[in-house]
Amino acid sequence: MAEEVTKILLSAQSVDGSVRKHAEESLKQFQEQNLPGFLVSLSGELVNDEKPVDGRKLAGLILKNTLDAKEQHRKNELAQRWLSLDVTVKNKIKGCLLQTLSSPVPDARSTSSQVIAKIAGIELPLNLWPELISSLLSNINQPKPHVKQATLETLGYICEEVSPEVVDQDQVNQILTAVVQGMNASEGNTDVRLAATRALYNALGFAQVNFTNDMERDYIMRVVCEATQSPELRIRLAAFECLVAISSIYYEKIASYMQDIFEVTAKAVREDEEPVALQAVEFWSSICDEEIDILDEYGGDFSADSGAPCFYFIKQALPALVPMLLETLLKQEEDQDQDEGAWNIAMAGGTCLGLVARTVGDDIVPLVMPFIEENITKPDWRKREAATYAFGSILEGPSPDKVMPIVNVALNFMLTALLTDPNNHVKDTTAWTLGRIFEFLHGSAMEMRIITQENCQQILTVLLQSMKDVPNVAEKACGALYFLAQGFEDVGYSSSPLSPFFQDMIQALLDVTHREDAGESRLRTAAYEALNEVVRCSTDETVPIVMQLVPVIMAELNQTLESQKLSSEERGKQNELQGLLCGCLQVIIQKMGAAEPTKYVFMQFADQIMDLFLRILASWNATVHEEAMLAIGALAYATGSDFVKYMQGFYPYLERGLQNYEEHQVCAITVGVVGDLCRALEDKILPFCDGIMTQLLKDLSSNQLHRSVKPPIFSCFGDIALAIGENFEKYLIFTMPMLLSAAELVAQVAVADDEIMEYTNQLRNGILEAYSGIFQGFKNSPKTQLLLPYAPHILHFLDSLYKEKNMDDVVMKTAIGVLGDLADTLGSNAGPLITQMNNTAGNVIDEEDYVDDLQLVIKLQTMVVQSFSQKRSPEHETTISTKRVFHEGFHATCYAIEPCLLLHKMAQSSDK
Repeated sequence: MAEEVTKILLSAQSVDGSVRKHAEESLKQFQEQNLPGFLVSLSGELVNDEKPVDGRKLAGLILKNTLDAKEQHRKNELAQRWLSLDVTVKNKIKGCLLQTLSSPVPDARSTSSQVIAKIAGIELPLNLWPELISSLLSNINQPKPHVKQATLETLGYICEEVSPEVVDQDQVNQILTAVVQGMNASEGNTDVRLAATRALYNALGFAQVNFTNDMERDYIMRVVCEATQSPELRIRLAAFECLVAISSIYYEKIASYMQDIFEVTAKAVREDEEPVALQAVEFWSSICDEEIDILDEYGGDFSADSGAPCFYFIKQALPALVPMLLETLLKQEEDQDQDEGAWNIAMAGGTCLGLVARTVGDDIVPLVMPFIEENITKPDWRKREAATYAFGSILEGPSPDKVMPIVNVALNFMLTALLTDPNNHVKDTTAWTLGRIFEFLHGSAMEMRIITQENCQQILTVLLQSMKDVPNVAEKACGALYFLAQGFEDVGYSSSPLSPFFQDMIQALLDVTHREDAGESRLRTAAYEALNEVVRCSTDETVPIVMQLVPVIMAELNQTLESQKLSSEERGKQNELQGLLCGCLQVIIQKMGAAEPTKYVFMQFADQIMDLFLRILASWNATVHEEAMLAIGALAYATGSDFVKYMQGFYPYLERGLQNYEEHQVCAITVGVVGDLCRALEDKILPFCDGIMTQLLKDLSSNQLHRSVKPPIFSCFGDIALAIGENFEKYLIFTMPMLLSAAELVAQVAVADDEIMEYTNQLRNGILEAYSGIFQGFKNSPKTQLLLPYAPHILHFLDSLYKEKNMDDVVMKTAIGVLGDLADTLGSNAGPLITQMNNTAGNVIDEEDYVDDLQLVIKLQTMVVQSFSQKRSPEHETTISTKRVFHEGFHATCYAIEPCLLLHKMAQSSDK
């Protein structure tokens, strides 16, 4: 087989399907029967310069795919498989790969670079292949430019694959030296300089120590800025990408370079080709992002030890930056793509202008208004569109008081332009700007009103008329209506200014969904999103119209289910439509099920709707399945215990959703639906609990399921326990050890990056919600003593959370509830447990403990007050903890403070 590899690799790329399939099966058979020989043969193919290039490329690609995968569990499996190979085999493969870096064939070198990096990603963290970096660095001094280029490319890929702590600082210094020297203008070979610049982009995360050294930082920044002036487009582009990364990673280190950076970015924006200009604008967008995050976190109040001061780079650059960005708005293309993914310099400039407005607030308005006033009525459509785009871009950030007077004057002009401007680009941007006005300056929280009884009819007339325009304009008009309706969502069931036009809005949006060109520019999706928002803001007056909408949506959903023999493209469009229709029904169900009178009338449709959902689930599609599951969860909430009649037919799909590891979003949503069912059915869910609990426990034990699904599974245990009460007894032996183990694990998590910290807090909250549901489920049961063995561990977990410096407020609130539930459920047994936990050796509370207890009392009291000061809407009350804290929890939460007060009294009466 090894001798035939060349032929098989070429056949695997044949245009003849049968030849290709046979070759693929042969490769698979070879891999399964003799993996070491298979990998050695591929590496031998890759290194041999006498072999065909196409075969060598495929050999490298297959090698890479034997080492890496998208799914984490598969990635781990492949890494273990590689590590289990004989050392001799691995060394032979690695030797071939390193040798390939000297090949005169660029594709072979590039493929080998990627494979080397994948192996490095597996071995370097385990201190294997320690000679790799030094071996690569020895290539840098070779006279052949292509070897140097391949080596730099490999170093870049390695930096992308491994984390900085894997490489010691001496080697980091050597890598950076090689990379920066390769970038230097004195390097005569363009390919080498490009590879070095791209390698620096990946290596920047390794340069933390180097950026603290003024001399080294100066050298790196000088070389990067020089590279932005290279005559080669690809090098300039890569250099600006490095600047963007530096702005994010080393924001606090670049103050002394900002003048030079402004000059090179301004030159690129005004003179360079669009890919480079886009990256130059992106630099300033990245600076905005950094400063927005800092200002949001610290509120502009920076102390000496805050650790993240804002240097106000955007505010300082404002007089020069804003004119530069406004110039980009005038660089539209006559035939520019209107699709959602389209991107050009004008769009990038407008986006950056919007970020600048969010960063500096009111200061941007006087700098932009003259541009708007000068261009808004010009004959040249580019100037009108640019002025409108500028106006829409600065609406988020400045205070309403600053922009409201301008908006009130401009509104009539905008409405007229949307109907009458002869250019579609201008109308598109005008509709988008109206949407921005309604999004940021309209709503119950605003003191000044943009929408009045007097202008509401005019606004709606224009928007509904614009929905008949070309797809991109109609889509933006739907978006504007979405935000207009959203601003009236808090009106509740009283009258709304939209009520007289409700029927017209519904009909206009339905008409849009039936347009032949509704598939363009996200038009159909925008129409359904707007329709959903209009339904959400319906009032008592308009409920009958919403009720009339139910059979219409049901009929359209039914029609999609009866379509036969569709092409793959048609099937994709049908699935998208089914998802939109399910989403629409979900919103209607939530709205109609929120009040008893409407719920009673709506129930006449429940059987038919559920039948449609089951038919949707029978024809498998992940996106549609998600929407159908969410809608079923809403139906369960609305129908309550009556939903039990659907469970027999629905359960197989519920189980299938819980088993769907591959499409983990479906699994996560299905877990949420289990919670909805528990709240709806309560103990009527008991007959299905064995199957549900078995699958949930399998999910938690699986390394194939995405980690994001696991916190809601823990929370789901609490939902089930609360629903079935003491019947949860038979599951305690399985769930409690898992919860205790997970609690111990998250209690030990060290301070990590934001993503890890966020996930850790999600896990903590899921565990706490499980404990909460279990305690509440067993409350007033004679079986509460079953929980006593676990209580010390739970109290220890709560104590570890209290000591956690990076505690999430949501977790803290849930923890308070759990402490209250524990005290409430265990009654007199709780006091000794809590006292024992807080006492020191000898049962004497020392002074330090006393202070800690006082702080805990104060902290708990503060959190309880905060909990009750926040208002939650009914549709958000989906978890046990929030439902308890905001509706039933005052009694239980007081119990949470009572043990601490008891400790306080004990401390006062102690010797100290």
